[in-house]
Amino acid sequence: MAMKDYSDEFKADAVALYESTPGATYKSIAADLGINRATIREWVLRDRERRGVAPTASRAGEAAPAGTGQPAPTADPDERIRQLEARVAELEASERKLATERDILRKAAKYFAGETNW
Repeated sequence: MAMKDYSDEFKADAVALYESTPGATYKSIAADLGINRATIREWVLRDRERRGVAPTASRAGEAAPAGTGQPAPTADPDERIRQLEARVAELEASERKLATERDILRKAAKYFAGETNW
């Protein structure tokens, strides 16, 4: 199979998409982008090494979106604040993911349309 040469910008966008997606797997992101799972894994590991971030064994500990989107009410105000802060972080990560996906789609649309002056 022939090796594909991806631009540095595409690699950075793919890594950003993976990092900003809570609960994402290499397999799911690779399928979305049409690349090999091992390729995206290698890019993520290289990026983490470059940034000096320790690689994580699993992303299963990350918070998954709740069914209602609201934290369960508690009697302790400090716990409620922690829950709300976690929800804010989750929403910010979701927003980054959507922005990255939007940018990728815009670039793809420009490429396929052959236009560069939108």
